[in-house]
Amino acid sequence: MQSLSSHPQTSSFPTRMASVSRTTGETDVQVTINLDGSGVCHAATGIPFLDHMLHQISSHGLIDLDVRATGDLHIDDHHTNEDVGITLGQALYKALGDKKGIVRFGNFLAPLDEALVQVALDFSGRPHLSYGLNIPTQRVGTYDTQLVREFFVALVNHSQMTLHIRQLDGINSHHIIEATFKAFARATQMAIAIDPRRVGVIPSSKGVL
Repeated sequence: MQSLSSHPQTSSFPTRMASVSRTTGETDVQVTINLDGSGVCHAATGIPFLDHMLHQISSHGLIDLDVRATGDLHIDDHHTNEDVGITLGQALYKALGDKKGIVRFGNFLAPLDEALVQVALDFSGRPHLSYGLNIPTQRVGTYDTQLVREFFVALVNHSQMTLHIRQLDGINSHHIIEATFKAFARATQMAIAIDPRRVGVIPSSKGVL
């Protein structure tokens, strides 16, 4: 497995990393994540378009990712796509730990040519997805565009985040989806950053997330 770089935010903070494996009768998925990375990514899911989107999360979120998956692609991409979302969500949840010191909220508006997508998220501990994409074609290459929503459903439920996705413009399916993943990456980068005024403190008036 490719070594993920260590790039802690300050020397006083341990690097937030996690590895999760998930094996079912349909798929075998391994994810390693470093939230304090530099955007190093290795993605080999057997679904080329999904690999491309995982690279967007890594590159624009400055998150190091190693994602390996094998699955029943002879049937279709659904199980592998969903289980990658589940395992990535579990790794993200594990790497965040008790969430002490994080900004918690993130929001980003990403343009990609004619497409414009907004993502707002909260590492709230309450899974919720509000999905507002209108993707005009059924496929991008061989990738079923219905699987975009399924990926985010899985990710949200297992990272326990609140996620809102809004499409403001766009007519090209590839552009709409890629703008979504880029906006998600930047909003995540914002939310997982350490607030120096909140070091060691859970960012909630309740004292727990």
